[in-house]
Amino acid sequence: MRPRVYLAGPDVFFPEPEKWAARKQEICARHGLTGVSPLDEYPNEPPEWAALPLWRKLSARNEAHIRSCQALIANLTPFRGPSADVGTVFEVGFARALGLPLFGYAHASQGFLERTLAFLGAEAKSGPNGSWLDGDGFLVEDFGRFDNLMIEGGIAGAGGTLDQDGTPAWNDLALFERAAVNAAARLRTSPSAG
Repeated sequence: MRPRVYLAGPDVFFPEPEKWAARKQEICARHGLTGVSPLDEYPNEPPEWAALPLWRKLSARNEAHIRSCQALIANLTPFRGPSADVGTVFEVGFARALGLPLFGYAHASQGFLERTLAFLGAEAKSGPNGSWLDGDGFLVEDFGRFDNLMIEGGIAGAGGTLDQDGTPAWNDLALFERAAVNAAARLRTSPSAG
């Protein structure tokens, strides 16, 4: 049986998200993985879910999908701000807490500090010792990382990889495929991972 890999990311908001998920699932299959999309139905859905409002049902289903997988691949391209999609980041943290191997990718050439300063614009002010502050006087994170240290720390702690490049095209799946290759190699050497 092929290892199941949850496909986290803001891709569910793209035009024609089902086609996008199918493209990613095809790439996973080529590398011996079963890609599990947040859009996939959950088999044997618990009857009590029927009474839940849609937003709650989707949350429960996505958590159940993640629990059913052996790894997670996350699209961490900055989305609607300087950082990765917040729902995706939650899923990365959830999978990390379950002990799953994590793999991420992002189409971004700038680091988190540069993106945050651009987002803040004139509101950003220089602080003591070369630091930066936002308009409320709060410190702007600057660890020279791609995104918040907890995202990269979680991926590194799970033995995964984070690939990034400056390709601005959301429809370029080369980085996703690299993450799928890394996940497949990890799961072949450690099939009990997660």
